[in-house]
Amino acid sequence: MTEKTDNVLSVRDLRTEFRGDRGHVRVLEDISFDVGRGKIVGLVGESGSGKSMTALSLMGLVPKPRGQVTATRMDLDGTDLTRLSQDGLRQLRGRDISMVFQEPMTSLNPVRKVWEQVGEPLAVHQGMKRRAIRARVLEMFEMVGIPDPKARLDAYPHQLSGGLRQRAMIAMGLICEPKLLIADEPTTALDVTTQAQILRLMLDLRDRVGTSIIMITHDLGIIAEMCDEVNVMYAGQIVEQANVFDLFERPSHPYTRGLLASIPKATEKRLSRRMPSIPGMVPNLAKLPGGCRFRPRCGDAMPICMQKDPGLADLGNGHGARCWLHLPHDAHPQGETA
Repeated sequence: MTEKTDNVLSVRDLRTEFRGDRGHVRVLEDISFDVGRGKIVGLVGESGSGKSMTALSLMGLVPKPRGQVTATRMDLDGTDLTRLSQDGLRQLRGRDISMVFQEPMTSLNPVRKVWEQVGEPLAVHQGMKRRAIRARVLEMFEMVGIPDPKARLDAYPHQLSGGLRQRAMIAMGLICEPKLLIADEPTTALDVTTQAQILRLMLDLRDRVGTSIIMITHDLGIIAEMCDEVNVMYAGQIVEQANVFDLFERPSHPYTRGLLASIPKATEKRLSRRMPSIPGMVPNLAKLPGGCRFRPRCGDAMPICMQKDPGLADLGNGHGARCWLHLPHDAHPQGETA
């Protein structure tokens, strides 16, 4: 056990790799961030940037022995996750740390009633009996805004709409009132109206229950609406981290600026002009480019970017960017241009 702080979660130097017959691939490297009590922290980036793998690593769900997770520190409210056995992690999952997975239809068992699945953490972690579990699930259904909740208790997943299934998954994640909830793309495949309802619901539940949230998304609009702090991920690394106001007012990594520039603006007339986009694709993690991982797609690349992978430059006020543009001038040769 370690001393409790104002952070529910503190992660330092998280690394995750998969080992195979032809070598190993490191899918996460040098991941460090904090989640404050009652705060919402975003993980944002393109598909393949490592957002969901970060969540699975924190939850202890990376398959072994192929997958290996190491960290200098992974502290969950005084508990060092790096020292826990698989049995110890199972005792934490659903009780102290929960996860709302990306697609509720594939996360729910199609042949079990919804109330049984939502209430399962109560049986596992609190030893509650079926009647008490059913009553508690009904309370949670009412809390998350499921209409006619009593009638929905005995429904099967296919009998619920996408929005109701997502609400049921949120109820499952919160039923033991965990210290940390990880929401992995909670609005994927939902219509715009339902998306807004789910996001408002999560903000309301955060305020009522006090649970801290890690919000995983590729949508910067959701980040702006929901989050207090933001971690921008690219190719298995955090390339920029800041509070949400600093990130949108002074984005400092070329990747972050590219993401923001690609958002359509209702007040801007484009006519036939093409919408800005980031050229290229996220690299294959088994064949990463030398130096900075974003270099092949970066319009600000310098020769030093081909030679060394930059560290996270401190820009003040908790703002950091993994880019040679923000490192001391003597860290790379003077006068070099791309």
